Amino acid sequence: MNNFTFPEQAVIYVMDAYCGWCWGFSKRMAEFEAANRHRIAFTVISGGLFLDDRAVPLSSYPYIPQANERIASLTGAEFGTGYKTLLDKGEAVMDSLAAAEGLAVLRSLSPERAVHWAHELQAAFYGQGLSLSDPATITGIAKAHGFDDAAVLSALQDGSAMAQARQDFAIARQLGVTSYPTLLYINDGVLHPLPATGTPLDVLNQTLDALMG
Repeated sequence: MNNFTFPEQAVIYVMDAYCGWCWGFSKRMAEFEAANRHRIAFTVISGGLFLDDRAVPLSSYPYIPQANERIASLTGAEFGTGYKTLLDKGEAVMDSLAAAEGLAVLRSLSPERAVHWAHELQAAFYGQGLSLSDPATITGIAKAHGFDDAAVLSALQDGSAMAQARQDFAIARQLGVTSYPTLLYINDGVLHPLPATGTPLDVLNQTLDALMG
């Protein structure tokens, strides 16, 4: 799997597949990318929200149900029955390293569809209640889009996806990102913040228009 590099000019979406607010922004992000992909590259990197001692069972985060209600109210995001069942049981562990490995290997298959892959991962978790630590979830997404699931499984098992995931985390730190979702416009190495959750599509487009001149 090749090392990830930014184009000279791009929109960078820093997210975490286990971030509820990123799920709330997912639909708007897809609309924004669809409206502008003809003129600028979009890419996604994983920030790493639930790592190390934060990668614990859902029951360790009692605030999540209330946060989900707020996310749904503000963004219209829907949380599926499968996810709600998972949340009620409270045993599933949100491991952002595994989720980032999944994004890394899917992104390597088709880099120009990075925003789509991020959505697919979140839909698997927040819609169907599937674990992003389960290789079958990642290979299932790849196979559904016509890619070789065996090659995806190999990347998840040989350490290459993990190396890319950790590189993503390092890039997020270098960018100074500490919360998710974060949306940035980069032009010749200069970063400009873009608004994210709760922002109307026309505002996002107008902000990008102004930055691109």
